[in-house]
Amino acid sequence: MDALITEITDELNDTSNAPPDLEALLTKARGALRFDVADARLYSLIGEAEYRQGEKEKAYELFDQARRLSKTEIHALQRSIGHSIETRDLSKAVADINIMLRRWPDEFPAITEALPTILADPDGYQAVLTAIKADAPWRASLFAALGKTSDGRDFANRLLLDLADSSAPPLSSELSTVINGYIGEKKYDSAYRLFLFSLSDHERKLGGYIFNSTFEPVFSGKPFDWQLRDQSGLQVTFATSQDAVEGEGGATVRFLNTPVKSSALQQYIQLPPGSYKISLLTSGRNLKLPKELFWSIRCVDRAGEITRLMVPEGNYNRQILSGNFTVGSPACPLQLLRLETAAIAESWRFRYVGTLVMHKLSIERLSS
Repeated sequence: MDALITEITDELNDTSNAPPDLEALLTKARGALRFDVADARLYSLIGEAEYRQGEKEKAYELFDQARRLSKTEIHALQRSIGHSIETRDLSKAVADINIMLRRWPDEFPAITEALPTILADPDGYQAVLTAIKADAPWRASLFAALGKTSDGRDFANRLLLDLADSSAPPLSSELSTVINGYIGEKKYDSAYRLFLFSLSDHERKLGGYIFNSTFEPVFSGKPFDWQLRDQSGLQVTFATSQDAVEGEGGATVRFLNTPVKSSALQQYIQLPPGSYKISLLTSGRNLKLPKELFWSIRCVDRAGEITRLMVPEGNYNRQILSGNFTVGSPACPLQLLRLETAAIAESWRFRYVGTLVMHKLSIERLSS
């Protein structure tokens, strides 16, 4: 039976030759029912042949029969979902999508085109929200797909807002997908608003022009939080003062006597036009910096630095470094704050050694 079903399926799907002989395939499939009247796949194949002959009402009856025999018969499910979308029965469409994707998770791409139609409808939207609140296994695929388009990101934003007080709150990965999408689209205000919305009560206490300016170990991976980049030649750890050696909380950067190129630590920030002061409370232990080490602030939308705060070599304890800078108007709506080196190539002549502890990095606005 499996061989016969495969044969009929292949003939229906073969686009290399002339259109298939639907009557001959119908005869073959109906004949097979004599040997197994409970095989859902046969009803699906007969329904597909009827569908292609324009007998849609009869076809949907056959697809329903296939579903009664097997709730997860893939072709009948796909046709039923399409029919429900056509007839605007979108809650039923989502119910069938949920069944299909629980059994056939690789079929998610088949429904992505229908997502805007479903989510634009109140019943469809509510059905999707209910499904992902109930831990639908296709939740990650849904947010990944929505994060790829402007309209999709707006739907994802709304879903995340509605999930906030539920038993299935937004995940950092979902929020990051949408926030990064907004940043790529240059919708910086939308990106920052979503980040602020996503903060827990504890995280809100870490707010400011720089989020988590004391480097508490509460990484979310979101773009307006600290992002640690994999970088050979150094190690970065965050600790509270209670957990740190000698009570020195903050971010500890240990250089491993190797070249260090580019950046290790960064965060997007949003500073309105105005004058500011950046300050770093820091300690150094046997620091040797053959090329400069510094904090930089750059406009995301254009080349060039706004300011640079140099980190000195040597040994020092809780030293305050600071500098003033200005953000112009209105050409710099989003900035990138980054710890980086001036090394262009990883030459072993320029090896970084020692330990840097950054207790607090802050930005304050200056009165005009």
